[in-house]
Amino acid sequence: MITVKSFVFNPFSENTYVIFNEKNDAFVIDPGNFSEQETETVRKFVSENNLKVKNILLTHAHIDHVLGLQEIYNQFKVPVLLHEIEKEILDRNPMDANRFGFFFKPFEGEIHYLKEGETIHLGEEKFKILHVPGHSPGHVAFHHEPQKFVISGDVLFEGSIGRTDLYKGNYEQLINSIKTKLFVLEDETKVYNGHGNPTTIGFEKMYNPFFR
Repeated sequence: MITVKSFVFNPFSENTYVIFNEKNDAFVIDPGNFSEQETETVRKFVSENNLKVKNILLTHAHIDHVLGLQEIYNQFKVPVLLHEIEKEILDRNPMDANRFGFFFKPFEGEIHYLKEGETIHLGEEKFKILHVPGHSPGHVAFHHEPQKFVISGDVLFEGSIGRTDLYKGNYEQLINSIKTKLFVLEDETKVYNGHGNPTTIGFEKMYNPFFR
């Protein structure tokens, strides 16, 4: 049984997730913690629930999703998992931060690469890796079929889709990713996205204006 805890962090109102199983093994997903207080919020939640963080997962590496990556890595010293194509985006973050008027150091830590169709394990729980490019070239989603949920980052939102005007974004590719990778999931599949409220695959297939 997987428990999903979400936090809304940073000026971009990004959703950071901590998910964990019944044995308290945990993943931190898209650490967007920006302030010391937000970083302490994650640390305190992990500590109070006696969680053992096994990996840091990135759906993608846009700066709003990795503002706290170095702090979380330094805290838990576990490998960061992302798609290999997305490493370029991660490496661009110091330049992107400069455009927003603040300093951001290049990430220093252990990185492992994910591939489409692979399975990652949190104890006995399995998550399938879905490569869903369009918002970002190496964007992935983490699908947990038994509990019918997917952590999808900035691909599909409640009544909307991810923006495609950023570096290497592609509208047609994003639409195709949603149709072929997400809309084939069961309608009741819950979508935990990168910003805003969760939604479901069935609701978006029926009501999302980009697919009418």
